[in-house]
Amino acid sequence: MRSRKGRRLGLLVVFAVLTVVSLVVSLTEGATYISAHDVVMRLIAPGTDVTSQIIWNLRLPRALTCALTGLNLALSGAILQAVMRNPLADPHIIGISSGAGLAGISLLIVLPAYTFLLPLAAFAGAIGAAVLIYILSWKHGIQPLRIILAGVAVSTFLGAIISGLLIFYSDRVHGALLWLAGGFSACSWHDVSLIVPYTLAGLLLALAGAGSLNILLLGDDTARSLGLPVEVARCLLTGTAALLAASAVSVAGLLGFVGLIVPHTVRLLGGSDHFFLLPGSALLGMAVVTLCDTFGRVIFAPIEIPTGIIMALLGVPFFLYLLRRDLS
Repeated sequence: MRSRKGRRLGLLVVFAVLTVVSLVVSLTEGATYISAHDVVMRLIAPGTDVTSQIIWNLRLPRALTCALTGLNLALSGAILQAVMRNPLADPHIIGISSGAGLAGISLLIVLPAYTFLLPLAAFAGAIGAAVLIYILSWKHGIQPLRIILAGVAVSTFLGAIISGLLIFYSDRVHGALLWLAGGFSACSWHDVSLIVPYTLAGLLLALAGAGSLNILLLGDDTARSLGLPVEVARCLLTGTAALLAASAVSVAGLLGFVGLIVPHTVRLLGGSDHFFLLPGSALLGMAVVTLCDTFGRVIFAPIEIPTGIIMALLGVPFFLYLLRRDLS
């Protein structure tokens, strides 16, 4: 037991270091290379020179938005996988992100004057999609395979509606298309201030529910015998996952597979105890999204590859591997 705790603590330290490294790389790399020493000096004592402007007005808010988005999506995926007892659950795959995306797209292209309501609209869309998936997959209890099938159906249906909106409002689709691809090219301090409250609230709620998540993994009957109000806990935790996913969608668009890849990696390395899995997923999610965004910025510079494309290239093979392993 002591050895396992030491290993998990060591992994958390490694994830934290990786997060710091990813942020430093994000601040140094770009069209203009800035050394790590210059980055640190400008962060300590910002000036009015061009380097300070690049760091404080362009790269730092983008790096922070990437990190917070990765944290939110990774936590959302870890929660959903426990609540639904399905290793393939992810806010993008099962349709929660699509619900948030439909609400966001509707606001962006139909009611652009109300974009300040984007986080609330995305949350409402995510909750609506989660409730619909829950209803469709319920039959004498929750079955993991039914959740995935219902989620794929809901995600496809919502995607069709999004496509229809883009056709009917073809004169406004440019910004919406960039948002659908998932990326951080236009991020600013406004996006940081937008996502921070939801990240803090979601993180606290997730950590508070870590014990309930561990109990839910034992099955509904066992959880009830241990005194856990299963349906209440499931609804509250699903709401927390939807809040985290919706806030990420509101600033980054439809960024998929983070909630699938990151929790599984942490689980394979350190086990499924959510008192470790949640903080581990949060730290690794920050590092993964930040590094993927930096890679997309510099690999074909000055052309920028949206982070959503990078994550899809990583996530689809990982999803197929999990699907083959769990259904074989």
